[in-house]
Amino acid sequence: MEEYQVKDIMVPIEEYATVSKDATLYDAVIALEKAQLDFDRNHYAHRAILILDNKRKLVGKLSQLDVLRALEPKYREMQSPAGMARYGFTKKFFQSMMEQYQLWDTSLPNICKKALGIKVSEIMTSPSDGEIIDEDTPIGQAIHLLVMGQHQSLLVLKKKEITGVLRLVDVFAVIFHTIKECKL
Repeated sequence: MEEYQVKDIMVPIEEYATVSKDATLYDAVIALEKAQLDFDRNHYAHRAILILDNKRKLVGKLSQLDVLRALEPKYREMQSPAGMARYGFTKKFFQSMMEQYQLWDTSLPNICKKALGIKVSEIMTSPSDGEIIDEDTPIGQAIHLLVMGQHQSLLVLKKKEITGVLRLVDVFAVIFHTIKECKL
C-alpha cells in the first residue's frame, strides 16, 4: 500500500467539475452533469464541484449535501455544517423538526427557480488545512487524513497549486482490490 502516492490515485483537476465563484447553483449542477458524462466510466462519478476565482484558483467546494442544504434555507437556522446526529437526536426528533419548521414544503419543480437564484459563493465551503495534501504524500498518510477528518475527499497540491482531488471512494477501491488480491 505504501508504494502508492496520492498522485497515483487522485482525479486530475482537468477532469473535475469546476465553476466560477459567481456561478449559480444551476450552473454548478450543469457543470457536475457534464463532468460526470465526460468522466471515465471505469471510475466512480463525481460528487462535488470545485469553485474557482477569476484567476482559476480554488476558493471552495460544493458537496451534494451543500446543494441539498442550500435548497432548504431553514437548515441554516438550525444546524451547523458538522450536523446534529452526533448529539444523539433520534429519527422521531428529526421528523418533528420537518413539521415544525415546514421543511421542504415547496414542490420539487420550484427547486429550479431556487437554483437559479443561489450563488455558489454563498453556500460553498472553503477547504481547511486538513483537507489539503501534497501529491507526493504516501497513501497511508492520506488515509489517515480522510479518516480522522471524516472527509469524502482531499484537495491535492503540487507547489501550492491544486492539481487534483483525492476521493475517499477511489482510496477505498485501492484498499478493496488490495484485500481482494490477498492469498490466504
